[in-house]
Amino acid sequence: MLRIALAGTFAACLEQPLRRHLDIPCEIVVAGETEIIPLLRGVDILISMALTAEMGRHATSLKLLQVPGAGLDRIDRAALPQGAVLANVFGHESGIAEYVFGAMLTLTREFSRLDGALRRGEWHSQWALGGPIPPVWPELAGKTLGILGYGRIGREVARRARAFDMTVCAIRRHPAPPPENGPALFGGPEMRDEVLRRADYLVIAMPATDETRRTIGNREFSLMKPTGPSFPSTEPFHELPNVLMTPHVSGWTDGMLEARARMIAENISRIARAEPPHNPIA
Repeated sequence: MLRIALAGTFAACLEQPLRRHLDIPCEIVVAGETEIIPLLRGVDILISMALTAEMGRHATSLKLLQVPGAGLDRIDRAALPQGAVLANVFGHESGIAEYVFGAMLTLTREFSRLDGALRRGEWHSQWALGGPIPPVWPELAGKTLGILGYGRIGREVARRARAFDMTVCAIRRHPAPPPENGPALFGGPEMRDEVLRRADYLVIAMPATDETRRTIGNREFSLMKPTGPSFPSTEPFHELPNVLMTPHVSGWTDGMLEARARMIAENISRIARAEPPHNPIA
């Protein structure tokens, strides 16, 4: 019987959906990232967003470190016990793609401002008697969506953009031939400025690495159309009225939890059969 440890708040929320998908007998322990340390001896599979040197020293029987997300920034790879495999998991791309269009519509149609005004009894509408007629809003149809990073998230965003009758321009680090009905403009990083020039809306879906950090700034925004983003460089984002801020929740959906539980359960079964897991990290 495999012994599985779920460490940390996020991993713990996967316990019940994971149990539904497991088709082999397993012993499961759940604890915080610190509290799990003395329980790691004899554990075959650790599901955790973090791995510290102390965790690695205790997990002497570990076969698989399964990160329950895509990011590896809290994983000390040097602490991975010898013979253990590291894998991550996705499943957040649909939720994030839906969020992108919710955010685009919220900002374009000024939902927050209109909602606040209506709650104050102010009717900011073309049908308001005696009031000024507000300017019309742009539709997404016919506009160009630029996507920097045409990976799992970028492709899901592009698929939905086509349903909105938008034109898609995209780049990715290692461009392969685009699929049929793919982006109207597609290429590598050298095409970034052209994508920026064409875009009415821009989605940045690149991984946060030393190569990608600080690649978007005043110069890049200046390449975009006058209707593109405008950020005074002297003001923090949280003080600007044309910024929507949310705390890393765009992919937090029921579909994401279900997809990740299903994929992690499959990796557990693969380890039980002495097979390599899906999404191994070299």
